[in-house]
Amino acid sequence: MNPLLLIERLTRGIGRAAAWLMLAAAVLSAGNALMRKVFAISSNAMLEAQWYLVGTAVMLAAAWVLQENGHVRIELISSRFPRGLRRGIEIFGHLCLLLPFSSLMLWLSWPYFMRSWSQNETSINTGGLLVWPMRGIIVLGFLLLCLQSLVALLRLLRGGDAPSPSDDDARPIE
Repeated sequence: MNPLLLIERLTRGIGRAAAWLMLAAAVLSAGNALMRKVFAISSNAMLEAQWYLVGTAVMLAAAWVLQENGHVRIELISSRFPRGLRRGIEIFGHLCLLLPFSSLMLWLSWPYFMRSWSQNETSINTGGLLVWPMRGIIVLGFLLLCLQSLVALLRLLRGGDAPSPSDDDARPIE
């Protein structure tokens, strides 16, 4: 199988699964609020779980957002640029901004994850959760973002067009 397609399938699958974590975070948040207001019960673990769910969704869905062209652009300006200039800006963005940043974050976060995992690090809060799984999510999120950025860059370098606002309007809703 083509490695680029494999990366894109992986990105899409993980991104779609991660999006469901936002629903879980909302349900957990509502449950926490209900328990606090009705029964005067609070749990640090449940509060941290909310943060972990949202953080995991953001980290693991970032590459999917890139793949789906859902990241923020200044469309008012870029839509007026010719396709070639938009393509050049996209190549510059991947090559000089996104890839170096996500690679650096991957490189910097790996030792923190390894140390946290080896120490079985837990939260400093009473009753808190393990910390190392979230540090691993950070590593995985930046790895996925690096891979998806490479795929996008390779497509652009092979002559693919840069995304445009009209492309978003023409894309079928899944």
